[in-house]
Amino acid sequence: MGVVSGLICTEADGTISFGDYTLASKTKKDNFGHGGDMYKVKTFREITKLECNGVFVYESVPGTAVNNLAASGQEMSFLVEGPEDAEITLGLDENAEYEVLINGENAGTMKTNLGGKLTFCAELGTGSQTAVRIVKK
Repeated sequence: MGVVSGLICTEADGTISFGDYTLASKTKKDNFGHGGDMYKVKTFREITKLECNGVFVYESVPGTAVNNLAASGQEMSFLVEGPEDAEITLGLDENAEYEVLINGENAGTMKTNLGGKLTFCAELGTGSQTAVRIVKK
């Protein structure tokens, strides 16, 4: 799928896609309305960050492109791609346990910190998308 034209968009299935890791300088788009919420994305080759209603949702270092992000109270899923391996941090419920699945394989159970952040590494750079699914236990 590649980078997201316009930095952020709504997909036909109701999910959102965002990010452009090919940009040389930081670019942002805010006040993007989706499902009654307001999103803000900052992205370029070094970092991609997404906020919803001023609350942290996603960050990757280096920058990535995320497609078909869907989130509920119990689960978050998306496809991610980038030019190299990335450290991804998600904003979830604090002090909760989540099962992390990458390309359908269980990467283990992880616990969020007091701020609700969960961090993991994803092997990227293969030219294909990596499927990530996070399920609350």
